[in-house]
Amino acid sequence: MLGGLLRPLLAACGLVLLPAAAAAAVRFNYNNGFYYHDVSNGNGNGEIYFNGVRLFVESPQASVSATRGSSVTLPCHFHYEPELSAPRRTRVKWSWLPANAVGEPVMVAMGNRHRSYGGFRGRVRLRRSAPGDLSLVINELRLNDTGRYRCEVIDGLEDESITVELELRGVVFPYYSDKGRYRLNFLGAQQACQDQDAALATFEQLFTAWDEGLDWCNAGWLADGTVQYPITAPRDGCGGSDLAPGLRSYGQRHRLLHRFDAFCFSASIKGSVYFLASPTKLNFTEALQACAENSSHIAKVGQLYAAWRLTGLDRCDAGWLADGSVRYPITKARVNCGPPEPGVRSFGFPPRHQKFGVYCYR
Repeated sequence: MLGGLLRPLLAACGLVLLPAAAAAAVRFNYNNGFYYHDVSNGNGNGEIYFNGVRLFVESPQASVSATRGSSVTLPCHFHYEPELSAPRRTRVKWSWLPANAVGEPVMVAMGNRHRSYGGFRGRVRLRRSAPGDLSLVINELRLNDTGRYRCEVIDGLEDESITVELELRGVVFPYYSDKGRYRLNFLGAQQACQDQDAALATFEQLFTAWDEGLDWCNAGWLADGTVQYPITAPRDGCGGSDLAPGLRSYGQRHRLLHRFDAFCFSASIKGSVYFLASPTKLNFTEALQACAENSSHIAKVGQLYAAWRLTGLDRCDAGWLADGSVRYPITKARVNCGPPEPGVRSFGFPPRHQKFGVYCYR
């Protein structure tokens, strides 16, 4: 009845009222090539059904490990099921997802056009070794490149993504200011690590270090703004002897007002660290000059840790470092070289007129 009254009016406007069965079969064609329609005989929730073609995005590796300064490929592949008879124009967006922070764009590409962003500009490209290959190649890896990366493939209404974790091989070490313990706010901790050729460690990096035996009873900043410390041997004063081993957490702290130490992460270095042979011991000023005269620079704490952990540097001689601390690296523990475990031994920050050896970096 209503349809009979409406048809003349709609016809005058150039419109046609379709029967319900015909209306249910109407398909809307969007310029991305996908057809879809709201199926009236579905479950009543108005779901959108595609015409049987589905976009899949996959990665054969959930995580990739690499060394600082090298190149790495983060795998990402896409395909359609069923396969399409003709290629389609898809867009890919790679993003970096640092801990507890908004994702940052790395690269966006469509066809032969692409754009990279921020510190990744000029260092990234798509591999494109085969159809559907959108793997991201990052050159000249930096300390802060570690973290999760999202590969998002967009084809009109279709949008699928995967994440790949990028890990840098390196070492976590605790660090405190020459002014004493618990003197660093978050920004100061960031700067302190950077000054030692390192970066604030992530939670994952500290967890790995704890799993490998790091035990340190002083709380330090991490890259996500939390304050934590690793305990392998529970004891009083370090969270209590009745708690299980693990990471003790203070949670998020005020990044300007609260002060702690820092946990830094150092990765492989391009040069080498060595103990400078000298006929006499040196004060700090003399140590700086001695390295310069040997065509080197005085080594930083992060460089010494990286050389100890990644190249096996072992020397039972205390030496000056660039921050005014005195340390020495031991990979094979022995009598008169400190505790029975491998590690970097520290004398703290002695007066700079005292005499020691020196570690140089070239």
